[in-house]
Amino acid sequence: MLRYLVISALGHDRPGIIKQLTKLVVRHNCNIHDTRMTVLGGEFAILLMASGEEARLKQVEQELPALAHEQGLMTLARWTDLRASSAAARPYRVTVISLDHPGIVHEIADFFSQQGINIEELDTTTYAAPHTGSPMFSLSLVVNVPASTGFRELRDRFYQFCDERNLDASMEPRKQQ
Repeated sequence: MLRYLVISALGHDRPGIIKQLTKLVVRHNCNIHDTRMTVLGGEFAILLMASGEEARLKQVEQELPALAHEQGLMTLARWTDLRASSAAARPYRVTVISLDHPGIVHEIADFFSQQGINIEELDTTTYAAPHTGSPMFSLSLVVNVPASTGFRELRDRFYQFCDERNLDASMEPRKQQ
């Protein structure tokens, strides 16, 4: 029976970190099931879900602190189960672009939380606008909209919410990967 172990790691960015983390997993005949990785400032961050036999994943979990020390990483490992897919929900991609100011992520998260809608993925970045250099903000997220929620009404409420805050937004069905 397959088990699942989620590993998070954070440390100063440099070449070879992913190689070392994946080497630990593969050395114990486990599989990299899913990952998310980014560099924020000068820091590397990864979430990695490994799958395999429980005894082999326990070996990965036991060896992780030594690897973390060797690589200068902060790590955390947590056992999990696969998430049951919800046929009663549809994924939508939401994008927002605006002048940068504090509170945008919180307000958008609050909007969807108030609607009872779960955010599955979230990516944000800031950048300088072409020509003017104004600080800009960009957000992309995936939400799972319950089938019982009317999409058009939700989208209209979201667009009104964004218009009131001077946010340019779109909300479209997520394309399958």
